[in-house]
Amino acid sequence: MNGIRNRKFSLWVIGFCLTIGVLSELVGRAGWLQSIDTYYGDLAFRIAGQRVAIDRVALVELDDATLALHPDDPLVFWTPHFAHALQVLRDVGARVVGLDFLFSASPELWFAKISGQGSQATRSFDRSFRQELASGRVILGGMQSGADPLLPASDYIAVLPDFDIGRFIGATDLLMDGDGVLRSLQAQPPGATRAPADGTRLLPFSLLLALHASGQAIDAESWRFGGRSFTRDTPPWPLAWAGPPDSVPRLPMRRLLAPGAAQDAEVQALRDKVVIIGVAYGGSNDVHMTPYGRGAFSSQWMRGPEIQAQAVDALLAGRFLDPLPPAGRFGLLIVVLAIGATCWMRFAVGSGAVVLGALLAGLTIGAYVMHRQWLTLPLAQLQFAATALFLAIYGLRFSTGERERERVRRMFSRYVSRDVVSKLLDSDEMPVLGGEAVELSVLFSDIRNFTTISERLSPEEVVEMLNRWLAAACGEVQREGGSVDKFIGDAIMAEFGAPLHVPDHAARALRAALGLRDVAGEMHDWMQTRFAGRNLPPFAIGVGVHSGRAVVGNIGAPERMEYTAIGDTVNLASRLEGSTKTLNCTVAASRAAVDRAGLDIVIGERQTLTVKGREEPVEVLAILAIKE
Repeated sequence: MNGIRNRKFSLWVIGFCLTIGVLSELVGRAGWLQSIDTYYGDLAFRIAGQRVAIDRVALVELDDATLALHPDDPLVFWTPHFAHALQVLRDVGARVVGLDFLFSASPELWFAKISGQGSQATRSFDRSFRQELASGRVILGGMQSGADPLLPASDYIAVLPDFDIGRFIGATDLLMDGDGVLRSLQAQPPGATRAPADGTRLLPFSLLLALHASGQAIDAESWRFGGRSFTRDTPPWPLAWAGPPDSVPRLPMRRLLAPGAAQDAEVQALRDKVVIIGVAYGGSNDVHMTPYGRGAFSSQWMRGPEIQAQAVDALLAGRFLDPLPPAGRFGLLIVVLAIGATCWMRFAVGSGAVVLGALLAGLTIGAYVMHRQWLTLPLAQLQFAATALFLAIYGLRFSTGERERERVRRMFSRYVSRDVVSKLLDSDEMPVLGGEAVELSVLFSDIRNFTTISERLSPEEVVEMLNRWLAAACGEVQREGGSVDKFIGDAIMAEFGAPLHVPDHAARALRAALGLRDVAGEMHDWMQTRFAGRNLPPFAIGVGVHSGRAVVGNIGAPERMEYTAIGDTVNLASRLEGSTKTLNCTVAASRAAVDRAGLDIVIGERQTLTVKGREEPVEVLAILAIKE
């Protein structure tokens, strides 16, 4: 019956695993758990800190100290200083330079507007800057948040090689997630999709710099970085951040404006690198939230130029954050469900909760380790599946198994102690109420001269005596983990090893038998005091113990069922109790029980007993004591 019940329960669990596996996959694809996975991903970046060293890209920052070199010059008139810096970078051999500024106004055009006409002096103000732009080694910044891009001033567009806007102007727009955090790169700015077919569509600033640095054609149909292809229609992909703010090597722009800057060792270190010139002075609003600043106790913002630099470095290094392949994801899901089902079918809810916690923690640690290898694990989906299976299995166990546990509790609380009932209910296997053959030890105890005693006492006194004796005797049996099967008049039948299976049942039975002998001595003293002068025979008992196989289970008629043991072992134990009279002892046990107990036992007389219906005789031993 237990086997049928276990098979049905196993089928339910298999159904739960299949259902939860499909449900978790649907939930994952629907994106309902994406915010949790995003949080885990951000946390992994923050814990890891600096992941890799950036050696392909560097920053030149226009900071407060640099601005202080020319405090009276508005930033719009700094183009000669930018030209100076660009010339130094060209001299030291920088591969390509990106100006993360929007030069939307030209000083020369402004001079002409104020004076009404342009002079030779005003028309030469930006000459050096225009010469650097005409070199084809400088990428300007623009914006394309709408259908029409916001481009630099026409004076600067006019000097670009071949007037090629798409090749030398990149959109500095950044792609923010719904929570305002920048996590992804894109092959075209967000507003490019709204541009007309014949309109200007800028490439992202970082992508354009990476294409120039890698020598790829800007107008090609596709590009390759790290062995993978990209087109303008490639969906956004997660940025594989190299590290938190200040991870990119940097120099203040004043180092490039200093005399002899080309001989500065740190400036010379910019050789063959992509250099991005951007703002870093106080009050500039080109700062953005990244995974490194999303934590509850973190407020790190990253400047736009450094974001562009990290994006360029990731492309040139072929560093991408990829999801775990579907085969790996499905395999991991199967492993999680298999581990959970195996444990939660067997363990109590407390131990099961510990397993769940360990499983969730293990998945979290595993996800972080994989993130370090630039792989993202669907952690939320796996944790959802594990938690759902835990709730489903224990919900099923509580709804179906608790009724069975309560029935077992009511039935066996009459026979065994509360501790044994608790151990029985917490064990891996519930007792088979329909009947099973088990190895056990059976104890029979009987009161000597009970007929004479009952004749000399009133019925009320007989009941009083029996109640006192049986209560004391049951306590001794239950102290050794035995099960009081039934009372047969003044006799007691008890089993050790059923319903709770224990390997040392014979030792327990012999200890309980000697304990009954001691309790009988106390009962004798009580009888002498309680019924003094009634001419009662001395109170004494006989106890028989035998070990062997017996059938235990619910036996009886439909109207009255009792959990009991039947078979040759039971019959022989009863006969052994009677042999105590011929052996002149209180406790008699079979050789099988003594050998099975494995104790150092003091043995008295012995005899061979032939039992009717049994071919082999039984060696019976008088048990006197158990040595410590």
